[in-house]
Amino acid sequence: MSTDTTQPTSTPASSASSGSGGPPPASGAGASPTPATASAPAAEGAEATTRKKKPGVAPRRGKKLRNLLRSIQNRLREAGPMPLKQAIAELKKLKRAKFDETVELHINLGIDPTQSDQMVRGAVSLPHGIGKTVRVAVFCQGDNQAKAKAAGADIVGGADLVEKVQKENFLDFDVAIATQDMMAQVSRLGKVLGPRGLMPTPKAGTVVPVTADLASVVREFKAGKVEYRSDKTGQIHAGVGKLSFDEQKLVENIQTFLEHVRAAKPAGVKGQFIRGVVLSATMSPGIRLAL
Repeated sequence: MSTDTTQPTSTPASSASSGSGGPPPASGAGASPTPATASAPAAEGAEATTRKKKPGVAPRRGKKLRNLLRSIQNRLREAGPMPLKQAIAELKKLKRAKFDETVELHINLGIDPTQSDQMVRGAVSLPHGIGKTVRVAVFCQGDNQAKAKAAGADIVGGADLVEKVQKENFLDFDVAIATQDMMAQVSRLGKVLGPRGLMPTPKAGTVVPVTADLASVVREFKAGKVEYRSDKTGQIHAGVGKLSFDEQKLVENIQTFLEHVRAAKPAGVKGQFIRGVVLSATMSPGIRLAL
């Protein structure tokens, strides 16, 4: 009985591909792409997605939008500072967002921000509110808790609320009000509330003396009392209404705010106090006001 010992012979093509000196195999029409070539489009797509989703980086604007914004800015620059009514009318023409934009006021002050006695801070009740629901938290105890709830406060508490803010970092409110007898406990929250501009202070009217009416203070802030303070660059930024407001309502709100800021001029400030005012909306360029 014979056994077949015949071995398969290698073809010239396979010998050439396995040898070190032969030429590389030719890639035909049906050959699969190399891994680097196949992954290149996927890598570019992933990079583009990462670039778009990167926090703090806005997506690239289209050519039409860039040209439109450039033409608007050039036109506003050529027009120069405008009277208040004209600026509001122009601002309404610039609306392009689908939501109701906030009208913002930016005031450049002639103060020295490094001097503590020249810091400008306060709160003002606007005649027509700011057009949004304000969440008010009140730190109080005893009978004041019932008064605050009846006045419309969203969050009311004493030592328990202080502990919740301190341990759980609870900050689900826009304004914090405290009665004077609670400030010894609330002062421990300075590192939490201070950087967010929520720390109660007498200058802003958010620390209520024992003899004052807590309910009226809560109602004022719920109705749209605006708290403001100068920043490290000597400027004040505040919302003064919504773009859907009537023109006259916006005029009255802005005039009230500016008058209140003028009255808060520190005694140590010499020369021009308000150097410039810019009016803008959430998604619009700024319009300089003629003072």
